[in-house]
Amino acid sequence: MSGFQVLLVSGDDTLVDEALRKAIKEALGTEEKTLCLEELTEENYKIDGEFDISPLVDAAQTPPLLTNRRVVVGRSVGRFGRTADVAGLVEYLSAPLDTTTLILVWEKGISPVQQRLGSVPKTLLEAISSAGGEVLKCSVGRGRDADRWVAEQIADADVNLDARSRELVVERIGEDRARVIGLLSTLASVFGPGSDLGAADVGPYLGDAGGVTPWDLTDAIDSGDISAAIDRLHRTLGAGDRHPLGVLAALHGHYARLLRLDGASLDGENSVAAILGIKPYPAKKAMVTSKRLGSERIARAIQLLGDADLDLRGRSAWPPELVAEVLVARLASLARR
Repeated sequence: MSGFQVLLVSGDDTLVDEALRKAIKEALGTEEKTLCLEELTEENYKIDGEFDISPLVDAAQTPPLLTNRRVVVGRSVGRFGRTADVAGLVEYLSAPLDTTTLILVWEKGISPVQQRLGSVPKTLLEAISSAGGEVLKCSVGRGRDADRWVAEQIADADVNLDARSRELVVERIGEDRARVIGLLSTLASVFGPGSDLGAADVGPYLGDAGGVTPWDLTDAIDSGDISAAIDRLHRTLGAGDRHPLGVLAALHGHYARLLRLDGASLDGENSVAAILGIKPYPAKKAMVTSKRLGSERIARAIQLLGDADLDLRGRSAWPPELVAEVLVARLASLARR
């Protein structure tokens, strides 16, 4: 973002807030925030009860007073998803004021709640590019990309975490990886920048364990580790906010893939990937697991899933969470034999 004059930020809410904080800090430089910064919310866009982007354009066109430049932040610009809505802003960007740094946040409005965030109009993207501006998409990513993102945040943090504390952070935040931003900020505030921290220092600030991905649960089951599988289940039901029937559906999909591979003529992970319609890495895991379990145990797993489905739909008086726990424990036990 170095030296930007126009910036549009979009993406995950937590990451957008952090990117916005950094962008404002960079844009202000040594200028006095109270004199230099103007932040507009959707309330500022209301004219006669309708949303209009002209107040943002007016703010961007206003010369600085008592400072060398102005930083104008437009929140909830996602309100203006049509080409016509941003026409005034596009016109301004054709000749932007060189004393204004304009930061646009492409996010949904909250009053009234905007149900859907549309795409940024092409004309606005082109105008930003022509003005020498930047578009910053904030996203954790998925899978290994998300893991790398977390590692980068920890490596760039103002505090230094040892190997064990890094492992603890990754384990506890689980699928909710964006939590690492707030955690690292808190640790820097408590211990001070440059502090060397261990697991004992970090542990009290980790909070409840975050949710996990479906493959974290199935990996724990396939390893035969009952304790780990139950832990992953609880994190899926709790922090992951999933109903036991949703967990059952994910497990059914997992074992259905294993069943499709049982007895099939396989020629490496690429052929398995073609059969299952998934990428080579998870295909290889499915192939190895299917061969290790064998026909009898896969069939037993399918039976256990069927029984659990009936129990969750009223056959049993057990609480749904208990049905899911017993199912996961039995499936993990099968993998240990």
